Amino acid sequence: MLVDTAPLRQSPAFARLWFGGSVAQIGAQMTIVAVGLHIYHLTESTLAVSMVALWALGPMILAGFGGGALADRFDRRMVALVTACVAWTSIGTMTLIAFLGIEATWPYYALAAVNAASATVIGAARGAMVPRLLPGGLLPAAAALNGITMALAVTVGPALAGVLVATIGYAPTYLLDAVLFTAAFVGILGLPSLKPEGERSAPGLRSVVESLRFLRRAPNVRATFVFDLIAMGFGTPRVVFPAVGALVLGGGPVTVGALTASFAGGALLSGVISGPLGRVRRQGRAVTFAIAAYGASVTAFGAVLLIAGLASAPEEGAASGAPEVRWTALVLACLALAAAGFSDNVSAVFRTTILQAAAPDEVRGRMQGLFYVVVAGGPRVGDLFAGALATAIALWAPPLIGGVAIVVLMLLMLRTWRGFQRYDAISPTP
Repeated sequence: MLVDTAPLRQSPAFARLWFGGSVAQIGAQMTIVAVGLHIYHLTESTLAVSMVALWALGPMILAGFGGGALADRFDRRMVALVTACVAWTSIGTMTLIAFLGIEATWPYYALAAVNAASATVIGAARGAMVPRLLPGGLLPAAAALNGITMALAVTVGPALAGVLVATIGYAPTYLLDAVLFTAAFVGILGLPSLKPEGERSAPGLRSVVESLRFLRRAPNVRATFVFDLIAMGFGTPRVVFPAVGALVLGGGPVTVGALTASFAGGALLSGVISGPLGRVRRQGRAVTFAIAAYGASVTAFGAVLLIAGLASAPEEGAASGAPEVRWTALVLACLALAAAGFSDNVSAVFRTTILQAAAPDEVRGRMQGLFYVVVAGGPRVGDLFAGALATAIALWAPPLIGGVAIVVLMLLMLRTWRGFQRYDAISPTP
């Protein structure tokens, strides 16, 4: 039942990459939550929080295609190392302007966009490296281990961000991210040279066109992107968390950290007991059912917010002036988000495995770049959807309406994407 740790034992290079990325991701998730809280503090607008996504979306798309092309042309270790320097610089600059007390929102938007684009390039290079560091039979276990990395990051990172912002402020929180990010350099520097195999395409428009042509004739790879876009586009309610903590559930920043950490806690649990996932052959069908379960869990979270919102507003705390926490609603919301995180990580393990096993090495960097555009860009589209719907209707609307849409669409995909449902891990085909 427990996670297979064979990739860490059999490949010291993968182990170093995994450890360095695990530490760095904790700081990255701290900053994501801290930036959202900071923007909400400066503007008191959920829509303004969702604008962080809009600023980052364009650079992330360009970084996904461009970074993937670089990873298919040059040494992937060097691509990751150079981009990590850019990411660290953006975090350091954000720390500096926060200490200087700059209250204009655009520098934070711009630096968050640079950081997100850099993370996309690093992710594309890392994803293309893994099948070169491990045999194919260990790819599901590696995906599960990487799922644990992300789950730990979004469990510990947001919880720390909520507590640190509430106690010592935004600038020291950003500073801690800059310190933790140095672990990423350790993981990358310990890798061997990893130049692409096969024919190398020069970075540019032709390389992008070639990758799109491959995607057109690779329905199973294409399905992993489409299914995830549906899940993240309709089921990412995180931009409402600051307002939910302030107006519906009470608790302010600490509640925001608890909600985010609950999602990650479910993902962490699914990673810890991921042993059976390596024995699943019909991985496409597993993706479909996992995303349907994700939609049902997000719907439950929206229902909790709707019921809590029908009650009177939280009373003012006598001592601190902070809204009193509605504990029953908070616990139910956290349980729903934990279930969502559990099913989302199961989907991620299978989607990652399908992509790494089915895509040939000469296009793997570009496919990984597109994968990270979808994985990181999809939630940002979801942020915009959630921010607009929350502003137009209410805070409960994005998860409730979006979750129902996911379930309905997955039932439709189950009947229409039959080839993906028949995908066999023993004979992976793109």
